[in-house]
Amino acid sequence: MADARNVALQVLLKIENDKAYSNIALNNAVRESGIGGVDSAFAAALVYGVLERQITLDYIIKQHSKIPLRKIETKTKLILRMGIYQLVYMDKVPDSAAVNESVNLAKKHRLQKSAGFINGVLRSVTRAEPRLALPQTGDKVYCLSVRYSVPQELVRLWQKAYGEENAEKLLESLSGRPRIFARVNTLKTTARELAERLAAEGVDCQNSPVLENALALSRTGSIEKLGAYREGLFHIQDLSSQLCVSFLDPKPRDVVLDVCSAPGGKAATAAQYMNNRGRIFACDLYGHKLRLIRANAHRLGIEIISAVKRDAAAADVSLPGADKILCDVPCSGLGILSRKPEIRCKSDLIDNALPELQYKILCKSAESLVPGGRLVYSTCTLNPAENNQNTARFLREHPSFRGVPLSLPEGVGRAFDEQAYEITLMPHTAGCDGFYAAVFERTAADD
Repeated sequence: MADARNVALQVLLKIENDKAYSNIALNNAVRESGIGGVDSAFAAALVYGVLERQITLDYIIKQHSKIPLRKIETKTKLILRMGIYQLVYMDKVPDSAAVNESVNLAKKHRLQKSAGFINGVLRSVTRAEPRLALPQTGDKVYCLSVRYSVPQELVRLWQKAYGEENAEKLLESLSGRPRIFARVNTLKTTARELAERLAAEGVDCQNSPVLENALALSRTGSIEKLGAYREGLFHIQDLSSQLCVSFLDPKPRDVVLDVCSAPGGKAATAAQYMNNRGRIFACDLYGHKLRLIRANAHRLGIEIISAVKRDAAAADVSLPGADKILCDVPCSGLGILSRKPEIRCKSDLIDNALPELQYKILCKSAESLVPGGRLVYSTCTLNPAENNQNTARFLREHPSFRGVPLSLPEGVGRAFDEQAYEITLMPHTAGCDGFYAAVFERTAADD
């Protein structure tokens, strides 16, 4: 496992120094190193585990180190986090291996002076009983922050916005790897046929009880290597995003505008609802993201998607009036922390500038909707400033629009009281990522 630990360290360094995305950095490092099988799985577990538990791991370091955390050199700190994660959370790793391999890793990276320090801290952790002694103070926010390894400001936000019970259930949902959902490409196959095909390739499938043509997958291995994937029989899309497109209700012959489309999953699902008839303008600001949209559509055999370079906040490219508009705006991503654990400890995790940009995109997008058309505003975050407050403001300032009451499928519940036209999806009430969607209809042209 020595190479796997070194790969994990290199990935964590890339994330720490270059703000790289965990999945991309890990895939690149595994490919370049040539490790596979058990070693690549171990490296992935270490990377994601350290990212998910960083605040908790740093709390443990503070309990056993005489050197303040802020003064510990970056590589040394990362090796300590990796070692402690193995000691506390990986039952199958012997203590001796966790300690000795951490010391060897330090020496490999010419951290001879740090090797003794790392050895001392890790051996101190092995002697502690229990190894993870969570804080016992009257400060509940601090205690929850350490227990679930999230910043205190996020605990406060969720408690204030959604209540203490919902907040703690949300925090609990952040641990472990999230479920993987596939959207069946109904242009090429059926859910039953796809499930049989995937089962033949060793993938476990379950039909979603919430939404037709959604499959929960497990034991997938590398999804891109599956024959069913390469043949375009499905694309990966969380249940929350599939629900979002169902709220849009695209129909054959519709003109659909997807204003912030990349990588194009929602546009692809809309095309399937439309039976590949009509037009979808899938927009993004960056060329490399447009290439992703086109590649995804080509793999799935979708012909009605046009990828368009366009600034959603400026609407700098004129497009035909749309029957349906999907306004899935850039957001803080608080609903997908379990999928992107590297953003947990960002200094700007709660970005107060985002709501204004999102609102500008929403208003600009609404200008393209024809009377009688439907617009869905959505985010993959859990923050009322980016969600409920933006949509309430939109309806106040746009009298030619009304909210459309949602018809929720069985199995999808509300976590708290909201307007009938909106829903905040949460893992414990909908079995999906944290997500927000609101549905509007244009009742008349603007004067």
